[in-house]
Amino acid sequence: MVSTSGSVQAGAATGPTATRLPRGFRVVLDRRVHRFDGGAALLGGAPPRLMLLAPAARALLDGGPITVTDPTSAALVRRLLDGGLAHPTDAPGRPGAPGPADVTVVIPVKDRLPALTRLLAALPAGLGGVIVVDDGSADPAALARAARAAGARVLRHATSRGPAAARNAGLAAATTELVAFLDSDVVPQPGWLEPLLARFVDPAVGLAAPRIVALPPVRGWIGRYEAVRSSLDLGPDPALVVPRSRVAYVPSAAMVVRRTAVGAGFDEGMHVAEDVDLVLRLHAGGWRLRYEPAARVAHDHRAGFGAWWSRKAYYGTGAAPLAQRHAGAVPPMVLSPWTAAVCALLLLQRRRATALAAVIGVVATDRLSRKLGRLRRPLVSAARLTGMGFVGAVAQTASAITRHYWPLALLGCLFSARARRAVLLAALAEGVWDWWGHRDADPGARPPGPLGYLIAHRLDDLAYGAGLWWGALRARTTAPLRPMGTGSGSAGQERAVRQG
Repeated sequence: MVSTSGSVQAGAATGPTATRLPRGFRVVLDRRVHRFDGGAALLGGAPPRLMLLAPAARALLDGGPITVTDPTSAALVRRLLDGGLAHPTDAPGRPGAPGPADVTVVIPVKDRLPALTRLLAALPAGLGGVIVVDDGSADPAALARAARAAGARVLRHATSRGPAAARNAGLAAATTELVAFLDSDVVPQPGWLEPLLARFVDPAVGLAAPRIVALPPVRGWIGRYEAVRSSLDLGPDPALVVPRSRVAYVPSAAMVVRRTAVGAGFDEGMHVAEDVDLVLRLHAGGWRLRYEPAARVAHDHRAGFGAWWSRKAYYGTGAAPLAQRHAGAVPPMVLSPWTAAVCALLLLQRRRATALAAVIGVVATDRLSRKLGRLRRPLVSAARLTGMGFVGAVAQTASAITRHYWPLALLGCLFSARARRAVLLAALAEGVWDWWGHRDADPGARPPGPLGYLIAHRLDDLAYGAGLWWGALRARTTAPLRPMGTGSGSAGQERAVRQG
């Protein structure tokens, strides 16, 4: 057994030295991408943006999946990938892809001997190494015996220093190009590793993460809700991991990283949200981060109400340190000036305010249509974009009222009938909409019905919001509560792609 001591402060990650995609690399457009004006423009990505296509680029997109065959196609695929408008489709085992021997699995654990044994039994053969880091377990000898019986190397912290420090100890001891972090309460599903390794064919990828699903058996009302709405489960669609987008982070419960990308690893001074901090640092360093749901890792979700609710509140406390370290990266809302004005006017619930909101929408459509002069039908495309922006802004506002700002919403309800109507409508509409979007999120899960889901969802938001406000008060900051305006890369921004 090897003892480790000391402390590691995470430094800034350096960016990739190569971004050239290999010949034969294939991508497909994200299913959420909208085509405008006969394919002359694409709307989507992470964060959403409008991409105007030159004729050469448009021709390459007409045949479905796009394959890198020459500099023109390589440049287009790189832009689509980096904008989150397309995702790799290369099958596992592609020539040039790393294999299991290129991966060291690092498992931080404190006690949890049965869970560790279960995890070790689920690991594939042929790995480059397995390192178990005992973070101050009460019975280190028993844990070491179980780990060594499975062929793992054991490191030990005499006293608990937290999961970030434990992962960093394993990272420092690893010698392979790639390191997979797995928490002790997960069970990788068969075939989980290969889809993640295929993402590293792109030399600019520094991290790839699987989908986290519920570990069966799923029991109880909360367990069924978590099976489709866990904070760890980022959904069935692949994504580029980018701040202020649909997939803005990936959890450290399961992820594979390139050692040259992560440097010293996690920030040991953070005891919550250290995984989000790592993601934000890697993104700022220029690395591409991929979420790959074809890889599935099951997690032993909390199903008891007290443990579940307190964990949600604990997650909320991470918002303040993240907002202080990464200004603008984790805002509660991202709205353009015109959508913010429309939502504010609609919340007033007055006829004149509603009429003014409609006027603002018309003006915004007209101004956008002038910017889209290259398209054949700029006004039609602008109206469609404006409508989509409005729907997204309303959804964000309803979610923020019931999650991030519920203490303020509750205060308003005490004094205003209009506030009570607005909050009630937001709570019901957002909850039903969320249920509709997640009811089939995982074919193997059976979520609660609309009423049960709605109650669980509102309790989920209350817990997270309570943790967020508590963390903000402790840090004496309003940073995690400040909405952001749209900036570079936001919906409606024009990006011209000129190929050849």
